[in-house]
Amino acid sequence: MDMLQDLESLQFEYGVPEEDRIWLYLQGRSRGLMIEACAHATFFCKLLYNLRASLNENQSSRHLSIDSLNSATPEEFKVGIIGGGHLGKQLAGTLLQLVPIPAESLRISTRRPESLGELQKLGIKCFYRNADLVSWADVIFLCCLPSQLPNICVEIHTSLEKTSIVYSFVAAVPLPRLKLLLNHTNILRPQYQYGEDSVSIWGANKKVIAALQDPTILQATCPYSPAGGIILKIKWLEGVFYAALNICTARNMAHSQVLQLLSELFLSVHFEDCGKDTASCPKFQITDFVSKAYGKNLSQERPFPWFDLTAVQLKETPFSQHLSSSPVLQDHLTHLYCASFGISLTKEQPVVSTGSPSQ
Repeated sequence: MDMLQDLESLQFEYGVPEEDRIWLYLQGRSRGLMIEACAHATFFCKLLYNLRASLNENQSSRHLSIDSLNSATPEEFKVGIIGGGHLGKQLAGTLLQLVPIPAESLRISTRRPESLGELQKLGIKCFYRNADLVSWADVIFLCCLPSQLPNICVEIHTSLEKTSIVYSFVAAVPLPRLKLLLNHTNILRPQYQYGEDSVSIWGANKKVIAALQDPTILQATCPYSPAGGIILKIKWLEGVFYAALNICTARNMAHSQVLQLLSELFLSVHFEDCGKDTASCPKFQITDFVSKAYGKNLSQERPFPWFDLTAVQLKETPFSQHLSSSPVLQDHLTHLYCASFGISLTKEQPVVSTGSPSQ
């Protein structure tokens, strides 16, 4: 097959009439969306794994760095995927290899589990019991069709724990509707918008896992990068941080300790010269996440409140203002994103920003 892959007559475009070639960009966009979806889900799981690992240990005298992000053992963290179609299979393979999630901590519920033989050989349990999957998993990825979602929500909503995180890839169903269907607020839903840049960078002949190990492609998936013509709306990034706060709140962790922990975990990647002057690096403050009035009345030992993630992604928050007004924070988070995939940015590789974050 390697000998044949460059033959023009075997390429997808070969049989497309000239008048229809203007639509070929949709193929690149579809592939780009798949890669971005898997990249952002992987980044989310890496951050949560690292956070949970630190919460499961005594971190009082241990400083965490990006090395722990890439080496932390994601024990006691379970991920479920509802839907075994193209996206579900690609997501499972990516999480398995790039987070990496142990096979025993990853399960898939689909109407046709017999079609996932390759994943089952890797040790992933595949079955058709949506409610059982939800009651088992800490994070549930919805990779189903929009037409299937209402019935799935009926099956699973009573099995959801308050702390369960639902991560929806069902673009046709908005957050308010999903919140209503699930009677649940701990929901993340990435949204993408399309720019005018070329979508030819996505590597048509590369598998998703290989694509995410390509520095050019990986950097195009950065939350602040418009490269590739697909831009992630930055409200998703806000949702990720408030989800992290909810995990700490569920452990009844004092908000002062949470702020210190998140700063160490998520703002620990720097340029070389920045690392020599860490005092100038950003640190999370209480007013980055809650209003000044609320923060003023919150004692040091009290945890953060429980946040409605659907509201976070739909409304202006204190973190929205802080994130949009702090290029230094944006820069650190972009470095964290790339470093979590093993890519280090340098001054010769400046962070590509869209300016003000897309809401």
